[in-house]
Amino acid sequence: MTMASGRPGKRPSAFAVAMTLVAAFLLYLATPNIGHVIRAARADGLPGTFTAQRLYCVQHPGHESCSWIGTFRSDDGTVRRAEVAMYDSDRESHRAGTETRAIDVGRPNRVYGPDGSGEWMFTALLLLGGLAILAHLYVRPLVRRLSPQAVHR
Repeated sequence: MTMASGRPGKRPSAFAVAMTLVAAFLLYLATPNIGHVIRAARADGLPGTFTAQRLYCVQHPGHESCSWIGTFRSDDGTVRRAEVAMYDSDRESHRAGTETRAIDVGRPNRVYGPDGSGEWMFTALLLLGGLAILAHLYVRPLVRRLSPQAVHR
């Protein structure tokens, strides 16, 4: 019996194959970020100062998304990173040359404010979505097959 089809000896449906690929893609997007988003949520990293240098904005239909790009310098002076974005910054949050507290959680192109971030929620949704699809396709038919009612048939 193939789990995705629920039918003995049958190949999985095209829908099951497509949904498995969607689930795999969601998990592929989410899993490399788990460590960083947990650290960002807890503001667990190297403390320092972000100095805003320039505003970078992208126009979308009916929406503008902006981030401040600048440098990060750790409090102990051992780390200095250029061309990093301050997460959750926008047009109004800084001016060129202003300094603000920041945390480096190890992301190559981003630092976070000292209060952490809610970025973990999106990663959690990706993970849950991918796992839910796989559970629906593969675990649910297995549970049905192993249930006491199925054994007595």
